[in-house]
Amino acid sequence: MNTSTHDEVTSFQTGFALRPDHVVPVRSSEDVVAAVRLAADARLPVSVLATGHGLPGAVEGGVLVGTRHMDRVTVDARARTARVQAGVRWRDVVAAAVPHGLAPLNGSAPGVGAVSSTLGGGLGILAREFGYAADHVRSLDVVTGDGELRHVTEGSELYWGLLGGGHHLGVVTELEIGLVPVRTLYGGSLVFDGREVAPRALLRAYEEWTRTVPSTLTSSFAAVPYPDLPALPPQLRGRYVVSVRVAYTGTDGNRLLAPLREFGPVLADSLREMPYADSHTIHSDPDVPHSYYGDSAVLSALDVERAGELLERTGPDAGAMVVVQINHLGGALARPAPNSVPYREGRFLVRLLTMGGRQQARALLDPAFELLAPDTLGRSVNFAFGAGDRTERLHDPETRKRLAELESRYDPASLFRRSVSA
Repeated sequence: MNTSTHDEVTSFQTGFALRPDHVVPVRSSEDVVAAVRLAADARLPVSVLATGHGLPGAVEGGVLVGTRHMDRVTVDARARTARVQAGVRWRDVVAAAVPHGLAPLNGSAPGVGAVSSTLGGGLGILAREFGYAADHVRSLDVVTGDGELRHVTEGSELYWGLLGGGHHLGVVTELEIGLVPVRTLYGGSLVFDGREVAPRALLRAYEEWTRTVPSTLTSSFAAVPYPDLPALPPQLRGRYVVSVRVAYTGTDGNRLLAPLREFGPVLADSLREMPYADSHTIHSDPDVPHSYYGDSAVLSALDVERAGELLERTGPDAGAMVVVQINHLGGALARPAPNSVPYREGRFLVRLLTMGGRQQARALLDPAFELLAPDTLGRSVNFAFGAGDRTERLHDPETRKRLAELESRYDPASLFRRSVSA
């Protein structure tokens, strides 16, 4: 593999090998059309790589379409919209929107691909107030399995299937998305030492607190047992860090967070008013490529006893570093929308992430998810990292049936049977 080809298959997720037969860097929709037709003529499967955050697994053979050079963002401030090409990262959309007093419905990690994450639903930092990113898509340009470029708008079955269905109906080359009028927000995190504050008790307090907050407040609970490694900041080495992260567009954030601030001594408190351009600091997700494996469960309710047992199994004594994140859902996320984002009735999303190989990870994570099974509605398309061999419960049965019908219509040769990374 020469240097230029190696660059095209470089991914944020480093744990899965990418060894396609053909690598096709694209810079336009016309390039994508040519790549899909090449794959169709050769009867080869198609994979798509933007940033590689959400890789479902290794890629062996086939045609890999690299979209990272399709990086144009155009904002229409009057219409409050942005046109976003396939390789654009959320940080690029934020940078383009902020000068106009607008914000996209981006997630916590600024380096994630905007298009791919939106196709999986797009759970943003302001999700409870505005809903999924997919709910704000005006139109899509997509190359389907017949090699045709189609412009898709609300009301069509293809529009419904592309938004929330994942990445099995074609290669989306551009989105037109709605922006929201947000200049500033109240956000940050409360960080506790999990060896000084009982994580189970804090989780109980958090769950009770979520019942009292308005839909303009979006939050998550996280627990991370950091190893004692020199590469980590001194304040994190060997600590079991438990935190609550918040994004809120109201004006009384300090009052709303007072009950959690009073729970116990904090390691750090970064809650503050901030410009939207600084919103990535709320979660401070890692931006260095690495290997990881994870999965998710959308819950109808958060049983604190079972979730507390999950914390104990994945804590410092688990034998491996497991990142637990519990997102509070509801609010605008529960509103019906003309797309295939499933499980809108869910009240919480649990995400578990660990390092190492797939077998080791599943041996650790699968039993943890079993604890949550009584309240589990399904899994999230965007948070099945390395779980590409498991498609069950990514959608409810009726949605899966409709998506299968669309796949047979727009991709009868199953070119896109592999998922696309974010």
